[in-house]
Parts: sequence; C-alpha cells; structure tokens
Amino acid sequence: MEPGNDSQVPEFFLLGFAERPELQLLTFGLFLSMYLITVFGNLLILLAVSSDSHLHTPMYFFLANLSFVDICFTSTTVPKMLWNIQTQSKVITYAGCITQMYFFLLFAGLDNFLLSVMAYDRFVAICQPLHYMLIMKPTYCGLLVLVSWMMSTLNSLLQTLMMLWLSYCTEVEISHFFCEINQVVLLACSDSFLNDML
Repeated sequence: MEPGNDSQVPEFFLLGFAERPELQLLTFGLFLSMYLITVFGNLLILLAVSSDSHLHTPMYFFLANLSFVDICFTSTTVPKMLWNIQTQSKVITYAGCITQMYFFLLFAGLDNFLLSVMAYDRFVAICQPLHYMLIMKPTYCGLLVLVSWMMSTLNSLLQTLMMLWLSYCTEVEISHFFCEINQVVLLACSDSFLNDML
C-alpha cells in the first residue's frame, strides 16, 4: 500500500456514553459543572498570581503556567463531549479528530513537563536554599517553560503526523468520548507498527 491517507471516512463516531436518555441531563449537568469549576478555579489562580506582587516567584510562575495549560487541556475534549451529549450526536470529522488529538497530546505532555519543572524548582529550593535565587532566575524559569512547550509541541506534532499515514476501514466507531490516539490507531486498516512503536 502506498504511504498516505487513503481513508474515505469523513467522520468518526464517539461512543463514550451509553444511550440512556434518562441519564443525559444528569451527565450533561455533572460534566458542565465540573468543567466550569475547573476553568474558574484555574482562572482564579491566574488572577491571584498576576495581581499579587508577593506571588511573583518561580514557584507561582510555574503554577500560573500549569493553570493556563489545565484550562486548555480540559477545553480540548469537554466542550465537544458536552455538545455531543446535548445534541445527541456522536459524530466528529476526521480533521476534527486529528486536531483534537494534537491539542490533547500537546497539553497532556505540557502538563507533565511543567510538573517536572515544578519538581525541579522544589528540589533546588530544598537542596540549595542559599543559591535558589541565583539558580532560578526569571530568564531560566522562562527558558524551562519554553523548552517544555517546544518538546510537547514536537511530540504532539510527530504523533499526529504519523496518524495521517494511516487509512481506515468502514468501522469508525471510537469507544471513548474523545479521539483518543490509541483507539484511533486500533481502527486503522493499514499497518500501524510505526505508530505503535512511537
């Protein structure tokens, strides 16, 4: 088979939740409230860190970045899931699925990198307390966040570009509420060895 996407499938079906109409309103309300709490809680953290000059330290700089990434991370999947519950539609286009995978991988990886950077920050604060302000300069903190963004972007770009090489059969039902990369790879008719290795 020639490399490239020979897929004639314009859309996938997300089968994340059961077809129980009596639970649709409860499910929608529950996920909407959790999403709003997550967004508003992280916005409050961003507002607190930016408005109080006492919080302009490396630890809170990383925390503010993590809060921003958490807002973006939950916003990649939950709004589409809420839309699908509300409209009782389970369809997502192929381009929408690839886009959702890219941003999901980007912000999930960025979450992990930022948590690692925050752990390093605490390590330096505990093990080198007298040199902490020399080591964790604002330019160095910014560089750590920039490298985290770059590594996460490259990883998610590589993963999603690898998905474009796959072709799909007629079975396009994803047993999840978003385009989870492993589920989409399982639907491929073409050889997915490189995707699995990556």
